[in-house]
Amino acid sequence: MEKEISHVAEVIISIVPIVGITFAAIIVFFALLWKHRENKLKIMNGTYKEITFNLEIFSLFTGLCLLGVGTVITGIFLLLKPNSFGILGGLVPFALGITLLVFYKVYPKK
Repeated sequence: MEKEISHVAEVIISIVPIVGITFAAIIVFFALLWKHRENKLKIMNGTYKEITFNLEIFSLFTGLCLLGVGTVITGIFLLLKPNSFGILGGLVPFALGITLLVFYKVYPKK
């Protein structure tokens, strides 16, 4: 005896992700607005310090992380299902990792 899911439950189940994404977007919006106003006040008071970002270290670290994750996921999918599209789940981060490492090598040093 299998019970059928009621229509109300189906509607609630389909609304939950929409509500979650909406709330997350609202939280991100207000966090960015708060940070913008904070920076604007710092500029007006003369206490703003520009944030420095090291692109070389970021590309090296992110490239190595993505390369490692992509290698592991690709290896697992090759062992489990060698002829499936699931392998792309590992090949995409693998390729991004290689691309970032190539960018790290090509990027002109200061």
